[in-house]
Amino acid sequence: MAHLTVSVEHFPILGKFVISRGAKTEAIVVVATIEHESFRGRGEGVPYARYGESVDSVLTQIDSVRTAIEESSDRRLLQSLLPPGAARNALDCALWDLEAKRSGIAAHVLAGVPPPRPVVTAFTISAASPEEMAIAAARARGRPVLKIKLAGEGDLARLAAVRAAAPEAALIVDANEAWSQATLERNLEACAKAGVALVEQPLPAGEDAALGKIQHLVPICADESVHDRAGLEALRPLYDALNVKLDKTGGLTEALAVVSLAQSLGFEIMIGCMVASSLAMAPALLLAGSARFIDLDGPLLLERDRPEGLLYENSIVNPAAPALWG
Repeated sequence: MAHLTVSVEHFPILGKFVISRGAKTEAIVVVATIEHESFRGRGEGVPYARYGESVDSVLTQIDSVRTAIEESSDRRLLQSLLPPGAARNALDCALWDLEAKRSGIAAHVLAGVPPPRPVVTAFTISAASPEEMAIAAARARGRPVLKIKLAGEGDLARLAAVRAAAPEAALIVDANEAWSQATLERNLEACAKAGVALVEQPLPAGEDAALGKIQHLVPICADESVHDRAGLEALRPLYDALNVKLDKTGGLTEALAVVSLAQSLGFEIMIGCMVASSLAMAPALLLAGSARFIDLDGPLLLERDRPEGLLYENSIVNPAAPALWG
C-alpha cells in the first residue's frame, strides 16, 4: 500500500508577477508525494483563484481521495475521482513519477511520446507602464521569444514600447481576458503591425463568440476558455491555438488526451504553465514535441528554484533529470 503526503511550499518571485487581474510576489504550490516501498513520486500543482481554487480547497480535494490513491495508485481511477485542476494535477504527476521510478521506464516511454529535448521557452514580461515594460524587454533582449502581459487600457502603448525595446524578438501577447469587443479589432491590427506571433485569450471566457466573426490578423489562442477535452470542438471556429496547462487539465494524463484531440481538430498547440518550480515544468516538457509555442519559464521568474531543478541556458530549457521527475 502506498503512502501519500502533501505539503505547501512558497517560492518568492523576482520582483513581482503582474497580469490584468493583479500582482503577486510569491508562488504558492501544493506538492503531492506518493511513496511505495523504496520508491517516491512527486507532483506539483498551483491553486489558481481565477478557477475558484485556494490552497485549502486543493488540500481538501486531495485529502478526499487519499484512501483511494493509497490503495490503488491508479491514475486512471484518479480521473473519475477529481475534476480538472491543481489537486488532480499534483496527484496525477506524482503517480506518473512513481510509476516511472518503480518500473525503471522513463515517463515519456510510458506516455508513448518522444523523449524530451532542449527547447526554447518564451520569457514573460509582466504588465506595467510602457516605460517599465520597455526596460524589462531591453534586459531580456537576448531572449528569442517574449510573452507580453497586457492589461486593457494603454495596451497599444505597452506593445509599441516592448517592440521598440526588443525589435528582433518573437512576441506573444497575453491579454488575460482584458480586452473588450470594442477594442478587439483595433488591438489585433496593432499586433499584426508589430509582428506579433500569437494573441492569447483577448476576451473573457464565455464572452468570446465575437472571435468567430472577425478576421484573425494574428493567430488567437485560448487559455482561460479551455481546460480539458470538453467543448474543444465548439472552440474551433473561435480560436486557432490552445494553451495546454497541466494545472487546467488536471495532470499529464488529460493533457496528453487534450493535445491529441486538439491536433485532430486542427488547433496549434501552446504548452504553458503557472508560476511554479521545475517540478511543475518537468511533466509538461513531455508535451513540448507537439507544440509550436512553449511557455515554461516559471522557474526563471523565481528568486530560487528547487536544488535539483531544470537547467535553463538563457531561454533553452533542458529535460529533467530522474531525480527531479519522470
